[in-house]
Amino acid sequence: MIRKLKQLLYFPVAGYFRFFAGIQLALWKPQILVITGSNSKTTLLHLIESQLGNKAKYSHQANSSFGIPFDILNLKRKTLEIWEWPFLFLLTPFYAFKNPPSEKIYVVEADCDRPGEGKFLSNLLKPEVTLWANSSNSHAQNFPTPIDENIAFEFGYFVEKTKNLCIVNGDSALITSQLTRTRADVMKITKSHLKNYSLQKNGASYKIENLVYSFKYLLPEDSFYSVSMTLALLEYLGIPPDVKFKNFIIPPGRSSTFKGIKNTTIIDSSYNATPSSMKVILDMFKKYSAENKWLVLGDMIELGPDEKIEHEKLSKLIDDVGAKQVILVGPRLNKYTNPKSKFIKFDQPKEALDYIKNHIKGHEVLLFKGARFLEGIIEHLLLNKSDISRLCRREKVWENRRRRWGL
Repeated sequence: MIRKLKQLLYFPVAGYFRFFAGIQLALWKPQILVITGSNSKTTLLHLIESQLGNKAKYSHQANSSFGIPFDILNLKRKTLEIWEWPFLFLLTPFYAFKNPPSEKIYVVEADCDRPGEGKFLSNLLKPEVTLWANSSNSHAQNFPTPIDENIAFEFGYFVEKTKNLCIVNGDSALITSQLTRTRADVMKITKSHLKNYSLQKNGASYKIENLVYSFKYLLPEDSFYSVSMTLALLEYLGIPPDVKFKNFIIPPGRSSTFKGIKNTTIIDSSYNATPSSMKVILDMFKKYSAENKWLVLGDMIELGPDEKIEHEKLSKLIDDVGAKQVILVGPRLNKYTNPKSKFIKFDQPKEALDYIKNHIKGHEVLLFKGARFLEGIIEHLLLNKSDISRLCRREKVWENRRRRWGL
């Protein structure tokens, strides 16, 4: 009952904030650059930020029908608790008429986690440029069948409303099917331009055409699309690229690397997991050179009718990694995923944490990917406790939830 009421009120309430955000946008008049897709959006935003720097304002940690209007209005949810809402409603009309930001470019990450969200946000943003990274069955439980096509259609509202240029993943048939909706120019990024991908223990590099772009982070091969989209955007804006991407900082929970207890190495990709992002990260870990790999995976959530088949598919992907130990955390993995590799299953993250602490010998490389508060497990395995601030979900509300799960 409560969930249905929330769904019913979602867009009407968000519309209140969108109305006043529209006033602020009219006063501001920035170039609006939208980043959208099922995953990789935040990494793409950080790549663009590393190039544009203070020339632009960025919608960090805001990508929804509420988050983006809040970001435009500079409204801050500090605790994510319900008591903040009356203050947000009261402050909104005043914030709509404040002095706009000094930056002339607005780089905004936009998600579509339910039907209607792409239409709702695209009508507010009306982007000059849209960068569409990918389309897959994220938030699938919220969409009717055919799920993949309906998700792509929702993202397609952004290209429909784009004024000048759509930079898209040209290898995605789902994205290509939506391009007839736009009057803007279209630039397709395809894997044919990637001449080589190399993964080292301390970074990754991409040879795109005749240039090599190197990063000090463990980026998967598919991040080629994000790098190429960034370069294409810079060409459109007439801004020379920094080919070294020296200002790039990887967002939390996207393959960050940490020193762990007992001389272990932790690869933290715990922010979330969709079937496509899980495949990309497991493929990266397959290429990672290490004698003693451990996989710690959490459930993939919000998959609706695809839940069973997508968790079953994981078994083959897990086996391909060649990990010496696989730890599966969550009821979905417990029920549907049975790799041939050596594995153990837990329902609760605290159980997995205790197992890891008791069984690591030293020098293991542990990759974390998925839901079930895996960042809470990582927190207790870090060698340097100062690294905790670099993990995802640091807000108080998440701390309280992890505590209830024994973390």
